[in-house]
Amino acid sequence: METNRNLSSHKFPKQERLTSKKTIEELFSKGSSIFVYPFRVLYLPHPPATNIPPTFPQVLLSVSKKNFKKAVDRNLIKRRMREAYRLNKTELLQLTSVHQIPSSIALIYIAKEKIEFEVLQKKLKSVWVRLANN
Repeated sequence: METNRNLSSHKFPKQERLTSKKTIEELFSKGSSIFVYPFRVLYLPHPPATNIPPTFPQVLLSVSKKNFKKAVDRNLIKRRMREAYRLNKTELLQLTSVHQIPSSIALIYIAKEKIEFEVLQKKLKSVWVRLANN
């Protein structure tokens, strides 16, 4: 049986969602980018002078209206992405050191077809490995 600490780490609370327009603009203008199909990932590193204990980054999930005209399809993909992130976000903390954890991450789905949840989950894990190596 899991402890309360582990259960709480599998949540996706509002403070972990990237909603600030200012931060989103900064992420898209100054952020670094990596590509792991089907994701384009933008991220901003934590400011170097902070001594705050590691926390989860703020995350933005995006699916293009150009590739998926129907909102039903976009919402399905975003639900799958959100669930894959929620279940695997603790691996990001395990793979990276304290000062390497990004403060903001944008996961942009760029595939033109729907991808199964298990595949999305594997690809998200490979995104974490790439982020840890950068």
